[in-house]
Amino acid sequence: MPRTPSPTPALRIFRARRIVTFDRDAEAFATLGERVIDTGTLADLRYRFPLAEIVDLGDRLVVPGFNDAHCHPSVTAETRLRLDVSPAAVKDVEDLRRVLSARAAATPEGEWIFAAGFNPARSAGSRIDRNFLDAISTRHPIVVVLFNWHIAVVNSKALESTGLTDASEAPVGGELGFDTAGRLDGWLYEQAFLEPYWSGTGRPPWVPEPDQDSLMDALVEENNLLHSVGITSYCDAIVTPRVWRTYQATRDAGRLTARVGMLLWSTYFDTAEELGLGAGFGDDRLRFLGIKAMYDGALSGGTCLCSTPYASATDGRNGIQLVDERAFADLVGAVHAKGMRIAVHANGDRAISEVLDAIEAAQAASPGAGLNHRIEHCSMVDDQLLERIRAAGVTPVPFSGSIRQHGPQLVGFYGADRAATILPHRSFLDAGIVVGGSSDYPTTPIAPLTAIASMTTRATAEGQVIGADQRINVLEALELYSVGSAHACGEGDHKGRLAPGYLADFTVLDTDIITAGPEGVSEANVLSTWVGAERVWSS
Repeated sequence: MPRTPSPTPALRIFRARRIVTFDRDAEAFATLGERVIDTGTLADLRYRFPLAEIVDLGDRLVVPGFNDAHCHPSVTAETRLRLDVSPAAVKDVEDLRRVLSARAAATPEGEWIFAAGFNPARSAGSRIDRNFLDAISTRHPIVVVLFNWHIAVVNSKALESTGLTDASEAPVGGELGFDTAGRLDGWLYEQAFLEPYWSGTGRPPWVPEPDQDSLMDALVEENNLLHSVGITSYCDAIVTPRVWRTYQATRDAGRLTARVGMLLWSTYFDTAEELGLGAGFGDDRLRFLGIKAMYDGALSGGTCLCSTPYASATDGRNGIQLVDERAFADLVGAVHAKGMRIAVHANGDRAISEVLDAIEAAQAASPGAGLNHRIEHCSMVDDQLLERIRAAGVTPVPFSGSIRQHGPQLVGFYGADRAATILPHRSFLDAGIVVGGSSDYPTTPIAPLTAIASMTTRATAEGQVIGADQRINVLEALELYSVGSAHACGEGDHKGRLAPGYLADFTVLDTDIITAGPEGVSEANVLSTWVGAERVWSS
């Protein structure tokens, strides 16, 4: 069957008042198809490419497209098909009760009620628990996932489906909540929730999954949301084979407008091995980046693994270690030996040190294998850890907006002095370490401009400054969300700059935030978002 000829790639010249290329100063850049072919003055490019279409972006700032190196659009897409109980949807516990009760009344008996996004710190009222949910329904399994996706609260029917009883021991890397009578209170911490939810190869899903067509439609809506805040690329930091198939189907249908890198959840590592996948498999639209694992708990949830005591959410202990140390080292060694990238969630300084132990051992055992491994969040480091990260060629991917979003909680858990050193973007850059920009959406807002405001001011939403000496400037923050994220995803040779040979992905802002400074970032707006020199969103 003859193939339909490809359309002739469009030749265009884009100009704006200011263009940040991270290569050289330019008034304009020329594109052929999806890539930049030259930069310079408008007059020079017109002379070189007389047949090019001129696209005048006006008195605007153009920056390389924002690239979120760690977020969860497949999770938030699925949440669109579940029940949103985030602070934007429910203001307090009574509001939560009302929303869950309405859903129970409309749901056939025995079917799941799955709600996500609840933030106890931002929702007034008493603590929810098993009894609270049982009062809503004992005929439906109910699960309420907290905003950080490290903790869930379930009712009796959902507990039954996990096989947990009052006599059960917590799984490795997880904890179970109990009431004063020694009865399970419905709180499932870390692996007690994550293990059944992302069950692994060959195991049935704990919660029934949405059909693929519905999930694909929801994913398209999520990508439109991401484009509206200027994002052209992202790394989905937990992907299962089902989510992988959804991304592929969306791409095959011509509906995947963003560029997506995928990190496969570690319980599906054998799936990657069977398929012979290596990091970088795929193309410029959809790519396998590596394997995702988790070592400790949540920064904003007070369960990260630290070397010294803090007011943790786990009865005063120093956080939760989610994995067996030996099994984790074996996983890192196997992933590295296969030439794949390992991306490990680690927040506390003890967790980061032990993750580096495993990476350094894997590199020593297979010196020529592997790519730049990643530490996701990498929230607490000292000078010794900075040197080890640099020497191992590891790329940190810290939260970019967490100070703004969760500053008061960080001070509450870790104290003012330690909170001032958390997420040390300045220290990373001064140590010569390339850093990726990330929201960990939905843990913090997806908008890169909100994250840039956080990194450049270190101010909470209430105006409290936490760790002023870790501020970076606006240009550094822009580079982190483009060049840095491309490096974190192994794509630094063709993404993140507006330079010849690079992908023509860019974002148009109404304000020159570089000259406006940190105070002007919050007032800026995205006017349009372009992927491969084609506009995918416009205000």
